[in-house]
Amino acid sequence: MRRTGLGEGGSGNYVASGYSVYEEENEHLQEGLRAKVNALKSLSIDIGTEVKYQNKMLEDMDTDFDSTGGLLGGTIGRVKKLSRGSQTKLLCYMLLFCFFVFFVLYWFIRLR
Repeated sequence: MRRTGLGEGGSGNYVASGYSVYEEENEHLQEGLRAKVNALKSLSIDIGTEVKYQNKMLEDMDTDFDSTGGLLGGTIGRVKKLSRGSQTKLLCYMLLFCFFVFFVLYWFIRLR
């Protein structure tokens, strides 16, 4: 009884034919794996670039917050110095005016 695909050479061709099928399948799987590895490499490079960018932005924000904190600390120091003086009544009027302005702005924004 003859099987299809054996050819005239007998069992020697059958073994070689099976080997080439497995080798072709391995090469096909190897190419698929190579494509997936390249995709992962590209993705990891993109993630690394994004992380570097985000770290730079965080450092810039940290610097900005430090400078703003220094400015705010200086302003608070001046307000405290002003409140210790004889101008406390003027300071109270100024604070009440600021609260009034913020309240009016809040009210206008709220109505929109």
